[in-house]
Amino acid sequence: MSTTTDRESVTTGSALAKLRTKRWYQQPMFTRWVALASGAVLLNVMSGPQGSRDDVFFSVDKTLGSMRLVWWLVGGTLLWGILELVRPYFGRINTAFAPVRAVSAQVKQGSAVVRRNVAFKYGAPVIGIALLVLLPQVLSTFWNQVLVNEVAIYVLLAIGLNVVIGWAGLLDLGFIAFFAIGAYSTAYWTGAMPVEPPIVLNAFLVIPVAVATCLLAGLLLGAPTLRLRGDYLAIVTLGFHEIIYLIAKNADGFTNGPRGVQGISNFKIELGPIDYAWDLDPIPYWYLLIAIATILIIAFLRLEHSRVGRAWTAIREDEVAASATGVPTVKFKLMAFAIGASTSGIAGVAYASKARFISPESFLLLFSVLVVAYVIFGGMGSLWGVVLGTAFLAWLPQYMKDWVNPNDRFMYLGALLIVMMIYRPQGLIPSVRRKRELTLAKEGLGDADAMTEPAGGRMS
Repeated sequence: MSTTTDRESVTTGSALAKLRTKRWYQQPMFTRWVALASGAVLLNVMSGPQGSRDDVFFSVDKTLGSMRLVWWLVGGTLLWGILELVRPYFGRINTAFAPVRAVSAQVKQGSAVVRRNVAFKYGAPVIGIALLVLLPQVLSTFWNQVLVNEVAIYVLLAIGLNVVIGWAGLLDLGFIAFFAIGAYSTAYWTGAMPVEPPIVLNAFLVIPVAVATCLLAGLLLGAPTLRLRGDYLAIVTLGFHEIIYLIAKNADGFTNGPRGVQGISNFKIELGPIDYAWDLDPIPYWYLLIAIATILIIAFLRLEHSRVGRAWTAIREDEVAASATGVPTVKFKLMAFAIGASTSGIAGVAYASKARFISPESFLLLFSVLVVAYVIFGGMGSLWGVVLGTAFLAWLPQYMKDWVNPNDRFMYLGALLIVMMIYRPQGLIPSVRRKRELTLAKEGLGDADAMTEPAGGRMS
């Protein structure tokens, strides 16, 4: 009897889930026109002139009170008319593309077999690293700087935050605070701060010290707060970032305050006859960061499938059930915070050594939000997705610099994120588990979409 009831519940949930998913061309005609007209107005504002400090409504007047708006509305209406003419043929188009979808499914199945192949499993990373090593040789100095300062540094940060958000399911909005701790640790131990350290260290030797410092900071943050969940935990991490930021800004005698710290030592190797220093050329830093990122990725891939990684997955999916089955949730959440923070500390050391100057304005809250967006865009829980998604989003604003106003770059980035979350919420390269959860949620099966009741209501 219970089996029949469960089947009926699943059937009801699937039917209701299908009712919730309504294609845009199935909406009423007037609704479709309003949507396209609203999109035209939005694009008109996005592509219009910048605002002015003297006139708050300058941009609005120039974009909404000119012929530009009329042309955008005319274009949107023409697009609506074309789609209305084509709409009756959508069913035939879907039928015509059925063989293509079948072939696509076979290709996906074949690619899965290829990924399981041993030669592909070990050969693809080697080829990828070789291409990354050769990449700076074909780029200009500007793009090599972008590779180091934007792509490589943020990839390290995203790898660490993926442990906290993607694997353990803990929303951390103050992750850049650990990045600041790593950078200021570098400035202190290399003798660039107003306060002299007990011993001046090489930047390479600062890495384990910065890792230990950030790990300790992660434990201090997590110990009193990790019994919180969701939004409450996010607010606490937000407060932690503000504490670190204000300390860096106001502790003039230690951090040099808003003036920042300059003259931070570069990475150096001094072993007998070997005497090499990383100077202004970004290419050596690129190779160094590739090596660090490769080591971290290998370590984290091993960690993901270990007992610790499975405990993080259990906590992320259902912390109450994990605790009920004997998983020490506080312990493993502390480990996630500590490991993620230590990775951010390594990125802080690399950034401070490369820039040779840091200030509190280098660690604004905006950067924490950006890293969170990079992780979600790439695919929470998917290490390769996080790496590729971060690299793409860090590169994109610099690519747009010649034809998009600097003040508008993040607006386009936000629009891209909105479109991504609507059409591919699992991310660029989703993890298998996350993709399955979202598929079940879309079909109304289970509680993967965080509903308190199963789709269709509970069956008595």
